[in-house]
Amino acid sequence: MEDRTQQLGPTMPPPVVGGAQTTFGADRTAMGGPLRALEADVVAGNSCAWAGGPSREHLLLMLRAASGAIGRRAPLNLCLAIDRSGSMEGEPLEYVKRACAYVVDLLEPSDVLSIVTFEEQVEVVMPARRVVNKALIKEHVNRIQPGNTTNLYDGLVTAGAQVASVSAAGYLNRILLLTDGEPTAGIKDFGSIVQQVAQQKQNGITVTALGFGSEYNEELMAGIARRSGGNYYFISQPSLIPEVFRRELETLMTITARNVRVRFTMPRGVRCRYVYGAATPQFGNRTVEYPLSDIERGSAVASLSEWEFDRHVPGVYRFARVEVLYDDVVTGRSETLGADATIEFTTDRSRIEAGKDPIVYRELEVHLASRNLEKTMMGMRTQQLTAVGALQELQKTRTILMAAGREDEARDITQAMSAIQQGEGAEKTLIGTIYDLDQGKTRG
Repeated sequence: MEDRTQQLGPTMPPPVVGGAQTTFGADRTAMGGPLRALEADVVAGNSCAWAGGPSREHLLLMLRAASGAIGRRAPLNLCLAIDRSGSMEGEPLEYVKRACAYVVDLLEPSDVLSIVTFEEQVEVVMPARRVVNKALIKEHVNRIQPGNTTNLYDGLVTAGAQVASVSAAGYLNRILLLTDGEPTAGIKDFGSIVQQVAQQKQNGITVTALGFGSEYNEELMAGIARRSGGNYYFISQPSLIPEVFRRELETLMTITARNVRVRFTMPRGVRCRYVYGAATPQFGNRTVEYPLSDIERGSAVASLSEWEFDRHVPGVYRFARVEVLYDDVVTGRSETLGADATIEFTTDRSRIEAGKDPIVYRELEVHLASRNLEKTMMGMRTQQLTAVGALQELQKTRTILMAAGREDEARDITQAMSAIQQGEGAEKTLIGTIYDLDQGKTRG
């Protein structure tokens, strides 16, 4: 059976009832140097699996910013891509200008900023340059005027070109995209826009999507954020635009690990069936690889996957080699953390029943809650769910999230329920909640 999974020898300690857990990544650099940016745990959903035939189990990878990982931040290479179509005229555009000025005030001379606006035409208001003369940058911002239609695709392309024009290494490359409407000019279809964002990601550029008002396409904006690993925000009213810009910028300034990727390597007789919440997992012959979002100080990311095992001779086996690859902002180096995921195969069903890990199954409930939100939203769209039925489903989901400690997302559902009761739309809020749950990120 050794040719199927790698059985561990007699020196292997017995599995811990309640879940097999391995901690890794907390080692110090040579000569007592600073901690790496990340620490992690690998936790099997059960300490035991059925040996007598095929079985399935979950694996939870928990990543968190190391408590001692406080040091320099990465300089930002930031482009503000601003919709200035006709619907932004007046109060919305004025709040956008305030938000841009706030961003300028927070940046430092080591940061690079560019500003792109788009309507039917795309304009580079300010090409990529270091943030030295802040007053001049604000003058450029104040001259922005509303236009006509919304050429979102070309706006993203131009913003990406500005970010890509900065060739120096070590920058955190990010586009902040703000729009209040559907694409109405240029290339307008969902697939082309999201694919263009995916190409930006391959070039190391992440897009944060900020949707303002009630007319933008929330699925498109969430899709842009998902494919690039950025954040997604729903901004319901103009006065909130500066606050959301501030929140996103402060998040960027505390990132300690970026370009995070997870790689599973597995022996024969083991298959990774599914990675919850992953946008683009790549399944190889005996490997699976997928990206995770950047991780900032005080945050943690839970990544859950489902596994399938063939029949095994009883014993303790390694069923996956888990590696986390990332760029460490603290050390300035590319780092790799590694650990073995193990499980004991047994013919004693009572041990399997007693070996369930509550943390893993709580995380599974969170992901199932996210899928239930999708079904609820689809039921409302197709009118297969009445308002009363939708409220009942949302109440169930909110209860699950509260029990799992996901208070922010539970609060979002409360807001969505209130909107439904008032006869208003709730989809933009729910899309954001689903996206946050799929990211698996929590903040301390």
